[in-house]
Amino acid sequence: MAVIDEVLAKKIWPEGNALSQRIQFPILDNASPENSAADSGDIKRGESIEIVGIVPATKGKMFEKAPSGALYLPYARAFHSDTFFFVRFASLPESSEAATADLLRRTVQSVDPVLPVLELKTFVKHMEGSPLLWIVRAGAVLFSIFGGVALGLAVVGIYGVKAYSVARRTRGIGIRVALGAQGKTVQWMSLREAFAMVAAGLALGLLLAFGIGKIVSKILFDVSSTDPFAFTLAPAVLMIAALLATWLPARRATKISPMAALRTE
Repeated sequence: MAVIDEVLAKKIWPEGNALSQRIQFPILDNASPENSAADSGDIKRGESIEIVGIVPATKGKMFEKAPSGALYLPYARAFHSDTFFFVRFASLPESSEAATADLLRRTVQSVDPVLPVLELKTFVKHMEGSPLLWIVRAGAVLFSIFGGVALGLAVVGIYGVKAYSVARRTRGIGIRVALGAQGKTVQWMSLREAFAMVAAGLALGLLLAFGIGKIVSKILFDVSSTDPFAFTLAPAVLMIAALLATWLPARRATKISPMAALRTE
């Protein structure tokens, strides 16, 4: 008898019911220790095993994007010297780790008093103690710092370019004001031009970011390649910087006298 997960059931029987079906247990000559674990039990090479249950799929590796399928065998038929039990509670009060650990130890001892319980820890502590997770977190922090620095440089660059561009148009703004144009009208004209230019740049940048995100999606952990926070925050900050860099010099240009504006180089 064996239990399989939903992923493996859909792979083998995509249009039928996997219950009561039979599956051939593969044991390769060059199998790894995990695949050859059944050699210490009574499972024969290529034996046909009946499926008696289907369980939800779980990921077995940290960087696994989706479960690949799993086959679960009875403990007596596939013996392991070390056994791990994953216990999940429907509800567990906070600060009850000690009481929970004592309950689990007493439960194991009630089954077999001489069975040793070598270690008990929560899943959070298990994850925090993983060197691989530490590397992932360190990499995430570094990428966040680099992304923040890049965003800051982009903001400074856009602000400087747009402010210089509008300041160079001070003479033209002075002429418009001298001919009777309202200051707010001139400011809104400058903002519309800046918005159109920055919007075109952001659209092109988002398309490139989507493409690059698909390429690097395999090295991302628990983060989408189209993370809505990143794809919303960065364009918004850049747009605000560009509009401020346009509005502030235009506003100053409309406040000075037309004669002073005409003399501006």
